[in-house]
Amino acid sequence: MMSLLGRTDVDAGEVFVNFNQNITSLAVATSGGYSLYSLGSVDSTLDKIYHTKSDELLLIERLFESSLVAIVSQRAPRKLKVCHFKKQSEICNYSYANSILAVKLNRERLIVCLEESLYIHNIQDMKVVHTIRDTPCNPQGLCALSSSSEHCYLAYPGSVTAGEVQIFDAINLHAKTMIPAHDTPLAALAFSPSGTEIATASERGTVIRVFSSQDGSRLFELRRGLKRCVSIVSLSFSTCAEYLVSSSNTETVHIFRLDRSATETAEGHGGKQTSDDWMGYSFFRFLSKTVTSYLPTQVTDVFSQGRAFASVTLAEAGVRRMCAITTIQKQLRLLIASQDGYLYVYSIPAVEGAECQLIKRHDLRMEDHYAMDIKGLNSGVSIGGAAGVPPGGGAGNAGGSNDGKSVAAAAPSSGGDKPGGSYASAVKGDEPAGGASSNSA
Repeated sequence: MMSLLGRTDVDAGEVFVNFNQNITSLAVATSGGYSLYSLGSVDSTLDKIYHTKSDELLLIERLFESSLVAIVSQRAPRKLKVCHFKKQSEICNYSYANSILAVKLNRERLIVCLEESLYIHNIQDMKVVHTIRDTPCNPQGLCALSSSSEHCYLAYPGSVTAGEVQIFDAINLHAKTMIPAHDTPLAALAFSPSGTEIATASERGTVIRVFSSQDGSRLFELRRGLKRCVSIVSLSFSTCAEYLVSSSNTETVHIFRLDRSATETAEGHGGKQTSDDWMGYSFFRFLSKTVTSYLPTQVTDVFSQGRAFASVTLAEAGVRRMCAITTIQKQLRLLIASQDGYLYVYSIPAVEGAECQLIKRHDLRMEDHYAMDIKGLNSGVSIGGAAGVPPGGGAGNAGGSNDGKSVAAAAPSSGGDKPGGSYASAVKGDEPAGGASSNSA
């Protein structure tokens, strides 16, 4: 998922929000601390999993439903802390030569993005396994990591002047492919849940494209609008991979349906149209190809691009919003978490062109006394107790160099043990709540 956190143009004091990889929880950070919420019953209630007081945060990422969170504070923007929130302890921390702009997690890798480099950690022991240096200047920290362990790909901009996407295999540690996605620089990237597809948007913001992350072939081209260029803030595949949702600096959120059936049907019939196809989307594709063969290229591009399946118009433009589509209690839901402190829950229509219906609006800024907290977690204790880092100085001795961009492990506040069995259990998501930290001095 794209994150609103760490953006220099976000005003201080706003609510910072971020969904986890499979859209089962929401992280909310304010000036006084952060909270984690479960989304399992969001149609009616927003169940609080955890809350703690802390320094004002720039970044927060939770690893699926595990007890691991990665945080970066405004007070120490070059330091990454990996914490076990159920045990209210800091597992390890790393300091880098420059400010951390983005952190991405899956069950195999943790990615730290700096302005001109990317560090790939093995999440099992937090050792740096590879460093991508001298990347094109990336002041917004734009990157994406697939949530899939099977297709564990990392994507980042390959140019500052054009919309090139570099795909890197984060398991086998080699470049996968380069995709010339747009003429103008990239503004947004998002992988599908399987990691086999990647959605892209440029700074112009009018067209969203979906490519195969394995061979770079273009799969879909979707038009967000014609009248004005916008800044795409959030881009996300649905958990079922059938939809793509985008938000921008305008008041409109667009939902696109990725109709793969037409392509699959055409391939299955050797490119011939069946009688049933003429009543649906395949007929439109056939008609567009026929008509556009007589039109200029600029016109045919617009004609052949997919339009939004549905949309939501919110009250105010200029508010940054994170969007996600997931299944809640067997119903498809659009979730919109906004910087001004609200979480909106919408139903998604079954028919193209119908309106999304608002089901619930949660105020993230209110102290919810009725939230359901996991027993023993909501004690208000600040994270940052006992700490430990991998042996040998941590990342500084794992593939670093003396070019000023190598990572150096911060000195542990107590002990120097590497993350142990408790950490591994937390990564797998099977660590029980409560109990003392295994890294206690």
